[in-house]
Amino acid sequence: MIGAKVRVGADSVIGAHAIIESNTTIGRRNHFHAFAAIGLATPDLKFRGEPSTLEIGDANTFREFTSIHRGTEAGGMVTRIGNHSLLMPYVHVAHDCQIGDHCILVNSTQLAGHCVIEDWVNIEGMCGVHQFCRIGTHAILAAGAKAAQDVAPYTMVAGDRARLVGINVIGLQRRGFAPEIIAALKAAVRTLFYSSLLRSEAIEQTLKEHGGVPEVRRMVDFITASERGVVGRARE
Repeated sequence: MIGAKVRVGADSVIGAHAIIESNTTIGRRNHFHAFAAIGLATPDLKFRGEPSTLEIGDANTFREFTSIHRGTEAGGMVTRIGNHSLLMPYVHVAHDCQIGDHCILVNSTQLAGHCVIEDWVNIEGMCGVHQFCRIGTHAILAAGAKAAQDVAPYTMVAGDRARLVGINVIGLQRRGFAPEIIAALKAAVRTLFYSSLLRSEAIEQTLKEHGGVPEVRRMVDFITASERGVVGRARE
């Protein structure tokens, strides 16, 4: 079922019983499997029927029973999904979320409103992400993780509530990151999250030792910009 003001790019496939409700722009080579519910109005109580939208890029796959809501006036009016991502069965993307490229959201992942998921993020099965949280690039959430704060780039978190367990080493190796970059990220995490330094001191030391590594700089910038706080290590 295709509703009003829906545009679907070439070579896209829409499966049986899938719904694309309205105000949705879809790029090329996307595949919507059976019972996907795309571009629906949000149940957010602040929503008043404003003509908000959903924008989807190219070459994404939406498996059975995925659901994606359009934006709201309070969140910029648009929910956005990039390119080359896989959303497995029963994944939910709430209003005003922003998802980058090459992301994998495994079965029953639930994103609350206004979440930002950067490029190359893996979120494993049965995960939950609190509203307004950011998940940094190349991060991974282990199965069942519940993220109530931002997740720093290149890291791995696990548990309820999610806690830092280290760098996403396997993911970074698979994507061709050089050993020296991975080593610098490990050292940065030790200083930023495991040392007894104050945050300002830890950031200063990290930049002094590894500030020339763009990935480390990106991690520091992400932490500095965080409004919800960043998922840290479990307290002993």
